[in-house]
Amino acid sequence: MASTPSVMWAQRPNLIFITINVSDCENPDIKVEDQSLYFKGVGGTEKKTYEIKMNLLHKIKPDTVKYAVRPRCIEFALEKVEDGPYWERLLEDKTKQHWLKVDFQKWKDEDDSDDEGQGGAGGDLEEMMRNMGGLGGMGGMGGMGGMGGMGGMDMSALGGMGDKPDLDDLDGEDSDDEDLPGLE
Repeated sequence: MASTPSVMWAQRPNLIFITINVSDCENPDIKVEDQSLYFKGVGGTEKKTYEIKMNLLHKIKPDTVKYAVRPRCIEFALEKVEDGPYWERLLEDKTKQHWLKVDFQKWKDEDDSDDEGQGGAGGDLEEMMRNMGGLGGMGGMGGMGGMGGMGGMDMSALGGMGDKPDLDDLDGEDSDDEDLPGLE
């Protein structure tokens, strides 16, 4: 019996990205049609057989499909027939599939602009920090050694904290000193 591999997906206005997580897969059987993707292959540490057939929500262009068999996964780029609105889900079936997850590394929201990831605030944090010259003192926590104290501050001067009133000197009744009504 074949196992179901874990699958991740992301989309852009004109593309669907699908990643099937099967490592060391050799000679996979892949069939892409206008509204489905079929995969069968042997891989993983136990050399198990994995198989999945996904019926897609909308049509894709099967003649322009690109895929790459990588050491850890098989990646697909599927071109949508219709550019424009994002699909509300990947599969035709509305029920949640335990093996299907969103690939947030590749995801780009519908309202994101195309130039946003070019070193601006919308790019990823690591790239932005590399462009800015690193994360300051976070590498080895360089500038913290010894932490010189309070720089000549006389701590004994803090003993009598100024002219603050003593709370015991307050006269008058407190509002929460009233009798509570009985329980019913």
